[in-house]
Amino acid sequence: MTSTTGIAGANRVNAALLFVTVGVLVWSGIGPHDRLTWALEVLPVVVAIALLASTYRRFRFTQLAYAAVFVHCVILCIGGHWTYSEVPIGNWLRDAWGLSRNHYDRLGHFAQGFVPAILTREIYLRKTPLKSKGWLFFTVSGVCLAFSAAFEFNEWWVAVAAGGDADAYLATQGDQWDTQWDMFLALCGAMIAQLSLGRIHDRQLRARGLI
Repeated sequence: MTSTTGIAGANRVNAALLFVTVGVLVWSGIGPHDRLTWALEVLPVVVAIALLASTYRRFRFTQLAYAAVFVHCVILCIGGHWTYSEVPIGNWLRDAWGLSRNHYDRLGHFAQGFVPAILTREIYLRKTPLKSKGWLFFTVSGVCLAFSAAFEFNEWWVAVAAGGDADAYLATQGDQWDTQWDMFLALCGAMIAQLSLGRIHDRQLRARGLI
């Protein structure tokens, strides 16, 4: 079981992650490229902060999960500030490597599968009888793909409601296969997260006596 000292240390780390996340969120809202796009892109960050903070005492995730959420929040805030098709590092890579588009949004959709995979995996291991690694991998991957598809539905509905004002939010950059790429990268992210971090995740869960 986790010692009192270990819990206190984890609380300090998580408080620091929360503080930095809020700071990045505030920064992203200062003079964004497009205010509507910023609001749409950072809404998941606000929701994540509210949910994780309100459930922290009842269901404290592993440090790996909180670190992953932190990275994802930063990615979303950067994308919201500049819009995904105008993030400077993406433009620089596009120009330096002769790419056809700014690929920062690809990173965002990869993270959209990678991070939820860790969270979903932990919930399944802690709250359900599902222990088979094969079925766990398949189910978590399927949940993340479904989440990505639901997000694409949301983009579609926003585009219909907002018309041309949603172009920056969609960030398709003229790619007719953008939606398919987004879902594929989210699925890849979910699978890679489980393959690369599954053992580390299991160790953190065992260290706290959760599995």
